[in-house]
Amino acid sequence: MTGRIGLLGGTFDPIHCGHIDVAAAAERALGLARVDFVTAHLPPHRNAPIASAFHRFAMVALAVAPHQGWRASDLELRSPEPSYTAATLAHVHGLGFAPADIVFVIGADAFAEIATWYDYPRVLDAAHFAVVSRPGFPVAAMRDRVPQLAARMTDRADAATDRGTWIFLIDARTADVSATAIRGRLAAGESIAGMVPPGVQQHIERHGLYSTDSSRGEARDAATLPAAGRLHGQD
Repeated sequence: MTGRIGLLGGTFDPIHCGHIDVAAAAERALGLARVDFVTAHLPPHRNAPIASAFHRFAMVALAVAPHQGWRASDLELRSPEPSYTAATLAHVHGLGFAPADIVFVIGADAFAEIATWYDYPRVLDAAHFAVVSRPGFPVAAMRDRVPQLAARMTDRADAATDRGTWIFLIDARTADVSATAIRGRLAAGESIAGMVPPGVQQHIERHGLYSTDSSRGEARDAATLPAAGRLHGQD
């Protein structure tokens, strides 16, 4: 493969249109050869996911299916350890990708907390970071929000890489939606149309995810589901 690959990590509980917009903006701005959506197993900075790993991965697969060059990755789901970005990037290096070949894609709201990440600031040397605007977090404010990293930030997609890895600032309009808001609407019995890709909405409704009568993201006990309605790993 030639060109840089993008990695977009997240709990994806559930994946939503904001995630899709962030990935598309980074892909356009940086000409990424592909984008891998990496579903976290145990996110170190968030509470434990509501939906099971099986459902979260299935929703990611449904969301990326219409997009050529986008893939659902189970890299972090295959590890019992907390899903640290530093460990994920180290694994990708082991596959033969140099730091300059990798772009870690992230919303500006999440990047504002980068100083709290494991192995900071060295994690920034393991890949380029593409920081995309989110509602309330324009990338124009990133140099003020994270001043210690301002010298590494650039608005130029063609910035030279001989000086190491960059933090690319990408200004784009992304959907004003969050997984928390989606779960709240579902618990209240309200529609989430337009907040998630259609296939994801269908999956959530089919399995009763996040509804008040579901347990850990399961609508019914797996044993009561017909075989066609079970996901891999349910018995």
